Amino acid sequence: MDLNRAILNLDEIIKRVEDARRKINEHHIVQIVAVSKYASSNDIKILYEAGQRAFGENKVQDLRDKSNILKDYPISWHFIGRLQKNKINNLIDLSPVLFHSLDSFELAIELDKKLKNKNKKMNCLLQINSAKENTKAGVMPEVALDIYKKIQDNCLNINLLGVMSIGAHTSNKDEIKKSFDITRNIFDKISNAKFCSMGMSGDFEIAIESGSNMVRIGSLLFK
Repeated sequence: MDLNRAILNLDEIIKRVEDARRKINEHHIVQIVAVSKYASSNDIKILYEAGQRAFGENKVQDLRDKSNILKDYPISWHFIGRLQKNKINNLIDLSPVLFHSLDSFELAIELDKKLKNKNKKMNCLLQINSAKENTKAGVMPEVALDIYKKIQDNCLNINLLGVMSIGAHTSNKDEIKKSFDITRNIFDKISNAKFCSMGMSGDFEIAIESGSNMVRIGSLLFK
């Protein structure tokens, strides 16, 4: 990918995000996180030079390697993948701007304990399995508010800043929107929640129409 292609890709996504958000509210702001799990460090650098600032990685090892190679670039690194308990300390040492996929109270307890040991805090989102699919991680929507509160009350080194979900795995747009609406309704019930992270390359416009203010775009940016 060269700089001209990166600029075209980014401009196209920004336009589509703008069109989608204006349908909801002229003042609704949506942040784009570029999912770089299949991208090389060089492609990330090129997209950064095109104007993109936030990048998300799915694996702790990849986040470590790429952030080290690109340490001279003030990139906002997000961690968006499933976190294995044996990788918690490694993630803490990398200090991501935001950990999107905190998917259980048990993981929160482990993360909080190790954050406390290192005298650190971490910004996180609670992942909600709003589509109730076995292939997806996250808490069930019926208990999401209770678990969110339990994490807030018991995990003082975790800064919960909102929620994340992945849209229903289907071509039925109504079903996709329904799964996003469920997450948005939970987000609306949380006082001081900042981020509602929903929507990827195939469904981000539907997510924005449901109120998402953070989208995770990969293949469309790095094509």
